[in-house]
Amino acid sequence: MISAAEAMVRCLENEGVKVVFGYPGAAICPFYDKLYESQVHHVLVRHEANAGHAASGYARMTNRPGVCIATSGPGATNLLTAIATAYADSIPLICITGQVSCDQIGCDVFQEVDITGAAEPFVKYSYLVKNEHDIPRVFKEAFYLAGTGRKGPVLIDVPMDVQNRMIDFEYPSEIRMRTYKPAFKGNPLQIQRIRDAVNNAERPLLCVGGGIFLSDAVDEIREFAYKAQIPAVSTMMGLSVFPTDHPMYLGMIGMHGLRSANTAMNSCDTIVMIGARVGDRAIRSPSFLAEGKNVIHIDIDPAEIGKNINVDIPLVGDCREILSELCRAEYTNRHEQWLSQIREIKNTISTNEETEGYINPKVFIRKLSDRLPDDVVCVADVGSNQIWTCNNYGFRDGGRFLTSGGMGTMGYSIPCAIGAKLASPEKEVVAVCGDGSFQMMMMELATIVQENAAVKIIVMKNKRLGMVRELQTNMYDDRLIATDIGNYPDFVALARAYGIEADRVSTMSEAEEKIEKLASSKSAYLLECNVYKLESTL
Repeated sequence: MISAAEAMVRCLENEGVKVVFGYPGAAICPFYDKLYESQVHHVLVRHEANAGHAASGYARMTNRPGVCIATSGPGATNLLTAIATAYADSIPLICITGQVSCDQIGCDVFQEVDITGAAEPFVKYSYLVKNEHDIPRVFKEAFYLAGTGRKGPVLIDVPMDVQNRMIDFEYPSEIRMRTYKPAFKGNPLQIQRIRDAVNNAERPLLCVGGGIFLSDAVDEIREFAYKAQIPAVSTMMGLSVFPTDHPMYLGMIGMHGLRSANTAMNSCDTIVMIGARVGDRAIRSPSFLAEGKNVIHIDIDPAEIGKNINVDIPLVGDCREILSELCRAEYTNRHEQWLSQIREIKNTISTNEETEGYINPKVFIRKLSDRLPDDVVCVADVGSNQIWTCNNYGFRDGGRFLTSGGMGTMGYSIPCAIGAKLASPEKEVVAVCGDGSFQMMMMELATIVQENAAVKIIVMKNKRLGMVRELQTNMYDDRLIATDIGNYPDFVALARAYGIEADRVSTMSEAEEKIEKLASSKSAYLLECNVYKLESTL
C-alpha cells in the first residue's frame, strides 16, 4: 500500500508527465513530499497564476496537458486567472490544489476556499476528492477530459487528510465515461456538402483559428488551401498556422487585423471557418458579415457552431480528421479571378516614420523576426505590444505564435515563454511585452535564472498602459486617467540584479546591433525598447 499523495505522483508518472509548475503550501505538502522522490521535474514559480501560464506554454508546445500545482486558499484562488485564461483558449491543463481536511470543509478554517465552486465556470470538469480510492480513476479521467474534445483545464482538489490515507494503487488502463463522448470524425454527408460548396464558390475563403494547433492539423490545412486553391486568413490564435509570406495567406482578421484580411472577409462569398470561435475581436458584426455568404463552420465543440454567426453548413469533429477527408477530394474550380483579386489587395507593410529618441515598434518587430530563427517561438503579451507583434512579426515555416487571446490576460507572456522553453529547449523563445504587462510578472525572472531557461525578453517601454491610453484618447476625448505608469523601474538594472544580461535601445539606427546581441546570446536576455508615449497600434 502507498499513500494517496504518492498515488497522485504515480498517476502523473503513468501519464508521462516530465515537468510540473507550482508553488507549495501546507495543504499540498503531503503531495510535494512524495514528489521529492520522483523524477518529475518541479519548476518553482514566484506566483501561482504563473504556474498556470507556464503550464499553458508547456501544453501548447507539447500538445499534451500541462500540470500546475497550488495549495489551498489564496494559492488556489491565485490560479483562477490562469485557469480562466486556459479555458478561453482551449488549452489542456491539469490543475492540482490542496484543500483543508475533510472534517474542516465548510467551517471557514485557515486557508479554506471552495475552489471547485469558484472555478466551475472556467473548467471542463472539477473534482473534490474525498475518497482516497478514487485518486487513480480521477487522474485518468482528468487527463482524458483535458486532452480530448474541446481541450481545456480540469481541476483536482484533494484535502490534506485524503492525501495522507493509504490505498492499494493500480492505475486504470482504460476510460469508462458514459456521459462524455467527443466526436472526432465528421459526418460524411456534411463533408460532401463542404466539398461541393468549395467547388461551386467563386470567392471562397478559409478562416483558421487556434483549433488547428490543438488538433495538430497545420500540414492538413496548408494542403487543403493549396489543393482547393482557397486563400486564408487567421484569427489571432491562428497566427503562424501559415507562414506570413505564404502565397495563400492574407493575415489576421479583426478589429486589430490587416486591411487585406478584413477586405477578403467582406468580399468573399463562401467562408470556411475551422477551429475558430468567431469571437467579437475577430468579427465585430457576425450577422452583417454573414449576409449574402455561404457560411461553413467546423469545430470540435458543437456549442460554438452557430453561437455567434448563422451557419449554413455546420460540421462537428476534429479538424485534422475532417481536413484529411477534405484533402482526398478533387477540386475543379481554381478560383483564378478571386486569387488575382486577392493578390491586389494583399497588405503592404507601412514604414512609419521614426520619432527621434525612440524606436518604431512595428519596424523593430520586423527586424527582430528577420534575425531570429525560422522555428522561433514568439510569445506576445496583451496590449499594444501584442498588436504590433501580430501584424509585424514575419513567421516562417516552423515558427509558432503564442498569446492569450480569449481572456486577454496581461502578464501571460513571460511565464508562458518559460513553459514553452522547457518544452522545446532546442528552440529560440522570445517574449514581447509592454512595461505594464512586464511588471505583472517580472518576479518570474528568478524562475528563468533558477531553471537556466534562455528566454529572450523584449520590453516595449512607453511609460503608459498604451492600449488603454489609446482608447481614452480616441473614445473619451483624451481624458487620460490611470494610464501613466511612470519611468520606473529601470528594467535593465532589474534584469541585471537577477543575473540576466540586459540592454536598452532608443533609436532605430542602433536596433540591428542590439537585436544581434540579444539573438546571439546563449542565455536569457532582456532588451528594453523605448517607445514614444503616443505610439498607436495602427
